Amino acid sequence: MLYLCATPIGNLGDISERVLDTLRSVDVIAAEDTRQTIKLLNHFDIKKQMIAYHEHNRYEMTPVLVERMLGGEDIALVTDAGTPAISDPGEDLVRACHKAGVSVTSLPGATAFTTALTLSGMSARRFTFEGFLPQDKKEQKPVLERLKNTTVTTVFYEAPHRLVRTLEVLRECVDGRKIAVCKELTKKHEWMKLFDSVADCLVFFKDEEPKGEFVMVIEGCDQAELAAKEQAAWSEMSIDEHMDVYLSQGMDKKEAMRCVAKDRGVSKRDIYQALLDK
Repeated sequence: MLYLCATPIGNLGDISERVLDTLRSVDVIAAEDTRQTIKLLNHFDIKKQMIAYHEHNRYEMTPVLVERMLGGEDIALVTDAGTPAISDPGEDLVRACHKAGVSVTSLPGATAFTTALTLSGMSARRFTFEGFLPQDKKEQKPVLERLKNTTVTTVFYEAPHRLVRTLEVLRECVDGRKIAVCKELTKKHEWMKLFDSVADCLVFFKDEEPKGEFVMVIEGCDQAELAAKEQAAWSEMSIDEHMDVYLSQGMDKKEAMRCVAKDRGVSKRDIYQALLDK
């Protein structure tokens, strides 16, 4: 079996007894960084063989680990901190296990994005976790488009050396929204600061050098604000052009007028009269 073992994101007291028992009982521990995991094992006096499993060796190591489990071994997968298979290559191993018929179980525990989300005070009824913002502009584009138009809270991870550059990109997209920035979560010097805008956040970090791994929580845009943006975009088109958008989809004129009226925030009678006047 594969055991996905959540480890603390800072405070070692957050590890569960179930995870500790599992780490002691498995045949081998697959660790993202064995140098980090050995500190955890030494703290809890666990002596166990470790294998490195990370971004740079996952393609060669995934079949090796699956083969060992098919041979009868139990393997625990741990990441540097938090829950495996979230923003790390553990998801590849999980998929390979499902394909090969190897049983998988997950031992829950700390996760940085949920910890930051609850600290921020922003709406958590619905939210999106984006992980790290892609550095390639082509890959960034769809992420930023979603962010620009979403009404739900969005959570990002970011490294200290990229934080200011990422904030500059976000400022162009969502400057008017609140942003919470967290680091050292669950540790002695846990830190969270709430800013009224990304611009304010940038000013802060241009004076304060970013240190540590960061989690950013960004509020969604207001429903009314989003509707106003959409109406403004449609109003740049003539009513004839707007009608053509729906007529080209096979709608009849009556249905098209209804859709155009809804897009523009007016009544269907207004659209009908405008077309008659023209």
